[in-house]
Amino acid sequence: MTLEELFAGRNYDIAKSKLKLKQVADELGLPLGPREKTYNSRLAQELAKWAESQEKGDAYHEAVFHAYFVDGKNIAKADELVSLARSIGLPEKEAKSVLESRRYKEAVNADWSRSHELGITGVPTFVIGNQATVGFQPYEALEQFLKSCGVEKRKN
Repeated sequence: MTLEELFAGRNYDIAKSKLKLKQVADELGLPLGPREKTYNSRLAQELAKWAESQEKGDAYHEAVFHAYFVDGKNIAKADELVSLARSIGLPEKEAKSVLESRRYKEAVNADWSRSHELGITGVPTFVIGNQATVGFQPYEALEQFLKSCGVEKRKN
């Protein structure tokens, strides 16, 4: 659905949010395309669980991020996800099987349950223990979050 459809009836300034998101992405050196739609990421999450079990989780997450946030691809489509899996060296046939069987459905359900318990309402979300910070945050806010969780800055 379009972002306008997603936020219909809410007091939400899409243009302002997109501008802020672009500014933060630029500050962090992250690529970000002109996103106009949102897609259901459920199957992408299920395939991510499998990719993680194959030691390819980071590469898969990066590929999905780029496909969705930079290229505007529909990550709800199984064919798109299989293509992404193949692009990082995962076997296409097994990726299709994972999606068709939905064998990681319960693992994703467990993640969603934990997210609800922690009050997570958006992405990205950073979780340490039982504390979380939600949404794109400036560096200083993330640094404060880490400090509040007892994480000490590395000495170089």
